[in-house]
Amino acid sequence: MNLHITNVIITREYLNRVKKKSFLITTFLVPVLFAALCILPSVIMVMAKEDSKKVAVIDRSGIVAQTLENSETVEFMVLPVNSSVDSVKHNLSDMGYDAILCVSELDSVNKTVSADVFSVKPLGMDLSENLANRINKAVENYRIDSYGIEGLDNIMKEVKSNVHLHSYTLGDDGKETISESGVFMIVSMILGMVLYMFIALFGGMVMSSVIEEKASRVVEVLVSSVKATELMFGKIIGVALVALTQFFLWIVLTFAIVTIAGAVAGPSLMGGTDPSEMIQSMGGVGAEQAEALMSAAEEPGEMSAILSTLGNLPFAKIIICFVLFFVFGYMLYASIFAAIGSAAENEGDTQQLQMPVTVPLLIAFFIAIYAFKAPESAVVFWGSMIPFTSPIVMLARLPFGVPVWEIALSLVLLIATFAVCAWASAKIYKVGILMFGKKSTWKDLWKWFRQS
Repeated sequence: MNLHITNVIITREYLNRVKKKSFLITTFLVPVLFAALCILPSVIMVMAKEDSKKVAVIDRSGIVAQTLENSETVEFMVLPVNSSVDSVKHNLSDMGYDAILCVSELDSVNKTVSADVFSVKPLGMDLSENLANRINKAVENYRIDSYGIEGLDNIMKEVKSNVHLHSYTLGDDGKETISESGVFMIVSMILGMVLYMFIALFGGMVMSSVIEEKASRVVEVLVSSVKATELMFGKIIGVALVALTQFFLWIVLTFAIVTIAGAVAGPSLMGGTDPSEMIQSMGGVGAEQAEALMSAAEEPGEMSAILSTLGNLPFAKIIICFVLFFVFGYMLYASIFAAIGSAAENEGDTQQLQMPVTVPLLIAFFIAIYAFKAPESAVVFWGSMIPFTSPIVMLARLPFGVPVWEIALSLVLLIATFAVCAWASAKIYKVGILMFGKKSTWKDLWKWFRQS
């Protein structure tokens, strides 16, 4: 293989792609979308508050009405106990109510009540949970009072605990470092998903490029001047450089947009939002749980523990491994996609051939998602060793600490598998790019491999 010719093809492939409008659009549009994903939750929380609702209340239990307090989003109107439920619920709009809450008589045996709410329009989740929480709180207070023990409510509050487990990792030298598993989980999932996205996206780009040149018969002119293997590797490496360029620009631009947006609009976005309400709405937790999370976050040591965990992550090791596993993982799949592209004349013909290649990628993705639960389990370990899944799974394991020998072994296996697959793909590619007029199968690819 002539390195000079290959370098010319790499340069041509790289420049052709970075000059395309689609490259420029995605390079600048994707960071905007990423930044929007970071900022939009706060914007939505500010703008998605419900209009104030008027709720009529008929409380036949005598324990709920006094616990209902008006707020910005709901106003309670307590009606006489003997009011007709049917009369009110069929005339809600005329009476100026949005809903009616009906609480049954107290069940003295089970010490509980039943409750129904009728509304003109379906109630939002916030209001429904608000009503349910208030009713449950009223029943809990009634049950506490029924025991006749003085100060029982205070005793119950004192009994509840909120102990935070501080996690430390011991190094080989016996040094203790703070390690918050939640931080490792987030970093692990991000690394796994990013690598999966890039391998799938840019591997597919190689296949599309091969199909495009084959369909336009440009490839016939190219192979008359250069070897098919030089063309294939030039295309693969050229697209890889495009991927790395785009990835670097995405990181820089996303960080810049989020920083600028946070500096300009951050205080105004967050100023009118109750943090506990945000946690409750975004996390799907109850009011008490949200308050507990806020209390934990306000502890002096919690934020420092998170920052310390981030600071203790081996970022140099992670970045080096990311580049190595991305490059060789991409090269492995790109060489296979190039062979598949050479066997097809349009995108539709590749569906059957792609399936055995995309399945390992999907398996690696799912293993990576759950790697944080058991990073040392057999499934995760072997997923980080098998070359077709190791680029994604190994990156997901890295935040939890992986011995150097495991990383080295995984890389050696990945590089060896890439070399074998690249050699086989090149043999298929030489024959496939000149085959027209027939829908190819895996049997045809095997025949071309043996012939070349």
